[in-house]
Amino acid sequence: MRFYELTYLVTPDLSEEDLKTLSQGINDFIEQEKGVLGEKTGPIKQKLGCPIKKKAGAFLVILNFSLNPENLEKLEKKLKDENQILRYIILIKKPLEKIPEKVSVLKDSFKKEKISEEGKKPSEPKKIGLKEIDKKIEEILNE
Repeated sequence: MRFYELTYLVTPDLSEEDLKTLSQGINDFIEQEKGVLGEKTGPIKQKLGCPIKKKAGAFLVILNFSLNPENLEKLEKKLKDENQILRYIILIKKPLEKIPEKVSVLKDSFKKEKISEEGKKPSEPKKIGLKEIDKKIEEILNE
């Protein structure tokens, strides 16, 4: 099984009940094909940057799932047959177990205050005045 993310835009003319029915139909189809549903986001009403099929807005739905690659063509055929779906895209995703490790490493590397091994904050660098900077420049130029 592979991990996928399905993002689709649904026409804004649908009522909430019709939208739930359409979304549930897609979820049921994935489960019938022995897929496993993951996280679902939406529906979120969005204003489109450019009209799609003469619609200026749409409902955005994002669904993560895993499915055998052989059954993916059946899912695409079902999505094409639905008249209420304006656009869709299916992306291959990496398993979710690997992503949190990378995120935690990045969070640790971007900490604002680093604490030394003894648990104390490092001392701030000593501020230097203009006179001291001028003396250093003169020393360097004289050499």
